Amino acid sequence: MATAAIALPSASRLEPGSHPLLAATLPVAKIDDKDINPAEVVAEWLAAFTDVLGSGDFKNGLPKLFLKEAYWRDQLCLSWDYHTLKNTDTMASFLSSHPKKCRLLSLSLDDSSALRKPTIAPIDFVGEVQGISSFLTLETDVGRGRGIIRLCKDSNDGQWKAFTLFTAMHELKGYEETTGYRRPEGVQHGGNPGRQNWKDRREIESDYKDGREPTVLIIGAGQAGLTVAARLKQLGVDALLIDQNARIGDNWRKRYHHLVLHDPIWYDHLPYLPFPEFWPKFTPKDKLGDWFETYASALELNCWLSAKTTSLTYDDAKKQWTVELDRTKDGNQETRTLHPRFVVQATGHSGGKNFPSSMTGINDFKGDLLCHSSEFVGAKPNNQGKKAVVVGGCNSGHDIAQDYFENGYDVTLVQRSSTYVMSSEAGLQVLLGGLYEEGGPPTEDADLAFMSIPNPILKRLHVDATKEIARRDEKLLNGLTKAGFMIDAGPDDSGLFMKYFQRGGGYYIDVGASQLIVDGKIKIKQGVEITSVNAHSLSFADGTELPADEIVFATGYSNIRETCRKIFGDETAERVKDVWGFDQEGEIRTMWRRTGHEGLWFMGGNLCLSRYYSRMVALQLKALAEGVMKYDEM
Repeated sequence: MATAAIALPSASRLEPGSHPLLAATLPVAKIDDKDINPAEVVAEWLAAFTDVLGSGDFKNGLPKLFLKEAYWRDQLCLSWDYHTLKNTDTMASFLSSHPKKCRLLSLSLDDSSALRKPTIAPIDFVGEVQGISSFLTLETDVGRGRGIIRLCKDSNDGQWKAFTLFTAMHELKGYEETTGYRRPEGVQHGGNPGRQNWKDRREIESDYKDGREPTVLIIGAGQAGLTVAARLKQLGVDALLIDQNARIGDNWRKRYHHLVLHDPIWYDHLPYLPFPEFWPKFTPKDKLGDWFETYASALELNCWLSAKTTSLTYDDAKKQWTVELDRTKDGNQETRTLHPRFVVQATGHSGGKNFPSSMTGINDFKGDLLCHSSEFVGAKPNNQGKKAVVVGGCNSGHDIAQDYFENGYDVTLVQRSSTYVMSSEAGLQVLLGGLYEEGGPPTEDADLAFMSIPNPILKRLHVDATKEIARRDEKLLNGLTKAGFMIDAGPDDSGLFMKYFQRGGGYYIDVGASQLIVDGKIKIKQGVEITSVNAHSLSFADGTELPADEIVFATGYSNIRETCRKIFGDETAERVKDVWGFDQEGEIRTMWRRTGHEGLWFMGGNLCLSRYYSRMVALQLKALAEGVMKYDEM
């Protein structure tokens, strides 16, 4: 049986049910007043905005403060959800109709550092449109947060108006993190007969020997699970992290031998404990696995390893789960039953492996290896003359093909559709430079600046960014095309980030394999479907046959809902909404927010997204746990 035909080009492919994201139109006005005082402009705008909030006359007041095409991106301040409100009619309707449970009370200018204070800054990628940007502090009736405002001159009336406003909750009043001045004492001085030391207390706490029940059960100890567990710990929420692996970090250690992160260190810091100053720019997988293990220990996270759930049921009346799991500890097996209020599935933003198990002849292969990329541990050394075929043209496929070449194999990469390719050097300088780099701003400020850009605007900015990357990579991209490798520029020519947000893959950040393709050292079979696997080869729809001693399917992963189905069963999986891709407003669907099933959250994404959104998930769970809000008020 042939592999399924691809209905859409790779650049346009969407997760099922995802909404196509339309790029924003950028303002055209420029600043012609050299004597402008940015702080005064921002202060005047904030005063007028505060008056409108107080009056409640949003329909008439907001058009005087926002451009005709403007965006207000909010995270947990206007509601307990994520919204991108485009244009003042949408903003006014939302503010007028929304309950007051999480109402924004005030916005204030933040001039606590040179980066944060109001300043003239470019609005577009190339710097032709100038505006005023400023960090903000904010308060709601239940919390405090931060934001960013970008003001432009209205080309119609010359008034300063907002192009973007970003507001994000950072802490709950009365439930602040136990960091800094709120750090724990760590000891009880005085005469306390029978008192336990730190190690005693940690053993009881982590093993739940005192009869406690975790408020939150987190399934998966990768970056998503670790970061949300860390955030919950600092909020005083009892959380238990479980993983089927024997050690924290094994989800990285078990991946292919030469895997190194394609993102730089400044983009990948974990909350509370950033990588040390001596850490390499790009982190090898085993080093990252060891760091995760250190992180879990240092932050005193409750972790059960070699643990797997066998049953999860939710009681809608009691609003709690009953979870049965099997666990191996110190060589002994045990079954435990837990009753958490919340379960966080932190198994990554993707689901299980996409592997063509029903392909004709898949069980007839007689070569040395046939597997999915997630099972590939590395090419065998000194295998000159052996033939390897890698099916899949994205990050894993390229890395594995390069590994095969470096170990002497005759390797062919099968590319069924097109791939967005950028060199690591050019791409990361253009996309992350100024925010995530050596000597860049503090990570929290960089995150705020990045997240403050609504996705429709980010898409528009990245059209120009993608052009600049292609200019720098011109020789490489031309060489790939000449070698028969099909490249694309991402959705509507917007590059890597939009491909990642829209479908979770379809790109390669080049760290060497592209030049091997250009030089003919990695061969390419492009645009032809596989019809069957044979004893020692692959057959294709064009009638050709490709000999193979080893075959690796680097064909990606299914949606996280399929992993949810395997863990929780059909009933739960049918209640959750579609995950990843964009909703109608341009926000990522279902991840880090209500899933459609009360008591169940999804947590996933790369290290940057996990670092940032772990705070948002923890705040939602803390608010629910403390009765600050109810699920149906979200």
